[in-house]
Amino acid sequence: MNSLYSMVIQWSDEDGCFVVFLPEFVGLVMQPCTDGQTYEEAARHGQEVIASLIEWFEAEGKPLPQPRTIPQQPLSVA
Repeated sequence: MNSLYSMVIQWSDEDGCFVVFLPEFVGLVMQPCTDGQTYEEAARHGQEVIASLIEWFEAEGKPLPQPRTIPQQPLSVA
């Protein structure tokens, strides 16, 4: 599935793997939402979670969050 949702993938020393955050879904699902032993595996898992979330939101009749696009809604830097 091709979507416009963002993923942030970071190495976690604590977890010993790459963890995936979904910025548009903050407050809607636990973050980080998935992980992987490699960057590629984490990205694949992140795409699977996004696809599952889209299916679940649609099945429940819930509105999906707006995808962030550059330059209109850049990621916040804390």
